[in-house]
Amino acid sequence: MRLPRFGTLRLTGLAIVLGLGVVLGLTLSRGASLLLHPGRTTIDQSVVVERLETVAKLITTEAMVRDVVTYENTWLGSTKRSLVIVTGKTLVGFDLRIRPKVSIRQSDRHITLVFPHARLLGVDIVDLRTYDESRGLWNPFHPADRDTIFQLARRQLALAAADLAVVQHAEQGARQLLAGLFAPEGYSVEVAFEPPAQVAPQ
Repeated sequence: MRLPRFGTLRLTGLAIVLGLGVVLGLTLSRGASLLLHPGRTTIDQSVVVERLETVAKLITTEAMVRDVVTYENTWLGSTKRSLVIVTGKTLVGFDLRIRPKVSIRQSDRHITLVFPHARLLGVDIVDLRTYDESRGLWNPFHPADRDTIFQLARRQLALAAADLAVVQHAEQGARQLLAGLFAPEGYSVEVAFEPPAQVAPQ
């Protein structure tokens, strides 16, 4: 049996999904609170963790990817082939069930957050089209072949996320979002990531 072969990856679009609305809402509500209660608010570790959980699912990068998959299977000298174009959506971000390291320096109101690198959170195939298909004389297509093509395509889309640098996009988005999350209380935020960065298929 010959192993399936894959065609060239094509990027169809890339968008950073950020929780800017959440940050704006928090900023406005905290700002109003400071106007009504002009005391100096102190942030502790529990407050940091609580706010991170609020925005956890919003710190993500979504990439639309198109891939050409060539499936080939030979049995007793009879070969079946299929050319499939698959379009999928990969979602890369942070799973905050693994809590980041939090360090707070009250002297200059500075928060340091250390996260694991962004990783693949999900892959959704949105379109799968067969453009050419030929069956062997005694090696026809079966439902199991379709399942194999689907799983191979999904795995290939997951690998494509690393090639498209969506990890860097997700981490850039995290820095932008978290920079404003504690600004109303006068805290600056530094975001760092633990090496190594990678996107592994699930």
